[in-house]
Amino acid sequence: MYNGILLLNKEEGFTSHDAVAKLRGILRFRRIGHAGTLDPMAVGLLVMLLGNATRASEYASGSDKEYIAEFILGVETDTQDTTGTVVRQQASACSQDQVAQALAQFAGGYWQTPPMYSALQQDGVRLYDLARKGREVERQARFVELPRLELLSFDPLAQRGCLSVCCSKGTYIRTLCHDLGQALGCGAAMSRLQRTRVGDFRLEDALTLEQVALLQQQGQLAPHVLPTDRVFSALPAVTVTEEGARRARNGAHLASKHLASGLLPPEECLCRVYDQAGAFLMTGKTGRLDIGQPAIFCHKNFAE
Repeated sequence: MYNGILLLNKEEGFTSHDAVAKLRGILRFRRIGHAGTLDPMAVGLLVMLLGNATRASEYASGSDKEYIAEFILGVETDTQDTTGTVVRQQASACSQDQVAQALAQFAGGYWQTPPMYSALQQDGVRLYDLARKGREVERQARFVELPRLELLSFDPLAQRGCLSVCCSKGTYIRTLCHDLGQALGCGAAMSRLQRTRVGDFRLEDALTLEQVALLQQQGQLAPHVLPTDRVFSALPAVTVTEEGARRARNGAHLASKHLASGLLPPEECLCRVYDQAGAFLMTGKTGRLDIGQPAIFCHKNFAE
């Protein structure tokens, strides 16, 4: 069994859940998850979490992401992409300048209403289940951050374009394409989506399922499994004494005396905790004991 992160280059035609199932079949163990869902039509980077790395799912899923998205103007669908049923179609004659000007209003971020075809829940029911029954319910808009939004190309004859997007967690790129079409007054649908980055992980370092299967068969997959603590690389790190390592493995709090060197991070701060051999033990959160003494409390335990 592996413990760590495997970067998968997902192909079109299957869900993120399907990718987990396929990887379980290749690796012959079940403790596998993923960080950040990709729809069946989407391709690109899917961060797979193996073994104890599944405990990092929540943190890994919250990382910012980058995409390349293609869209077509003059058409709207019920899913906001070209896999859905066309609900409106009209002639479009937008110029590249018009598209760029309309896109500029979304730069930096905007209040986005999630699509009906999404896994979000309302009263315990997935929105896509309601949508498949022909029901539409009111959804609350959420502010999504778009620190980079660029029109890479636009073909005025085909009325097709391509975007580069860097966005925060929870952003629906197909909804961004749909909203761009609304801003232009002609409608739009996403026609292709490729994820190229999740946090510090990049598509160029990812493997296809076929490559994973071959490397596993050859006994050469292990070098491609990244250490779990890569997910937390932005957090400050502390090294603890032998006694501190024992306490960390048991999920106990750590005081200043348990640090091998350095100081406790600021209060209410997440941090990485290592033993003196460099083994990643846990993520901790700084706080105070009842007696007022500063300490690091176990947030997620990754010790073997």
